[in-house]
Amino acid sequence: MNEIFYNPQEYIRQLQSLLISDKKKIGFLFGAGTSLALKKGASDKSKVPAIKELTESIVSEISKSEEGQENKYKNALENIKEELEKKSLDFNIEYILSNVIQKKEIIGDGTLNGLNKAEFEELEKQIKKAIKEKVSVHNNKSEQDFLENLVHTDFAEWVGRADRKNPIEIFTTNYDFLFEMGLEHKNVPYYDGFVGGFEPFFDALSVENTKFSPHCTKLWKIHGSLGWTFDKNREKVLRKFPEDDKDILVYPSILKYSEAKKFPYISLTDRLSNFLKQDDTVLFVCGYSFGDAHINEVILSALKTNTTSHVFVLYYDEYTENNNKKYALQKDSKLSKIAKETKKISVYGMRNAVIGGVFGDWKLKFVCLQRSP
Repeated sequence: MNEIFYNPQEYIRQLQSLLISDKKKIGFLFGAGTSLALKKGASDKSKVPAIKELTESIVSEISKSEEGQENKYKNALENIKEELEKKSLDFNIEYILSNVIQKKEIIGDGTLNGLNKAEFEELEKQIKKAIKEKVSVHNNKSEQDFLENLVHTDFAEWVGRADRKNPIEIFTTNYDFLFEMGLEHKNVPYYDGFVGGFEPFFDALSVENTKFSPHCTKLWKIHGSLGWTFDKNREKVLRKFPEDDKDILVYPSILKYSEAKKFPYISLTDRLSNFLKQDDTVLFVCGYSFGDAHINEVILSALKTNTTSHVFVLYYDEYTENNNKKYALQKDSKLSKIAKETKKISVYGMRNAVIGGVFGDWKLKFVCLQRSP
């Protein structure tokens, strides 16, 4: 079988053409990898830990035992890890938190994983507190050139310069405030699904109505935010800095919450689906490696109903193993299989690509010019 090669120059020109077009509806899906990105010379203080690093750090801290005492939470987390692995789920902080909250809701007067209801509540609080502390890089904004060194600020500047008939829509799984900081630093107006001035509350109808605030960039935080809290008395999700870590909403959408808490996640994933179902839409995916089955299903289902939308995955797949540089995008990798199933997803890796459902390698084409005699 002949090897397939793609000329990167050709596909870069295609992306540039799409990004400057005012006819296409442009959206971005940003995952955790974008909060890891640093400009050359920028401080690590603007970098949010990757999900794996965040998980390992939080689990290690919670699992530490006082001298001479057994740590119940360490044992519980080890049990939860076994349970998740049996279900072929990643042992990451979101699935851990999902597991803890679900058990807290059903446990009653009994025990699970050696913990009772009050202990599950304490474990949930410790996890959320640790997430808040480690993801809150916005607290470093007083550092010199912090905002100018953010890649999110550069992106916001591009968004602000773009003259489009349709507003750019940003979907992100990240909890941090880096996109908000970048957009506000560059005076780019945006709308995030919340309305009101004193205590802005989430309004699902305004998310469904795409004509609402037509000139604003849309910022949809589909896994929640450090700036969201749940008001039990009014049964509303509010956008404000929560005083109690117990109430911050940073969970994935797969959880079974009360109807009021479901609204943000259902509405925002529906918005992603409806965006892709529109004619002439292009979604650029960065920093997301298709590790969330729910989001993947939303994307794939929406693409099946639309003949003119397309997804471009810009996949930074380089990693190091045993001091050797390797690349995650291979013929049989998970993301390759997803892209092979639909020609509406193109994946651009560092060395390889899947285009039109076909895996190939990047290869520059050189044209030799002959001098006239």
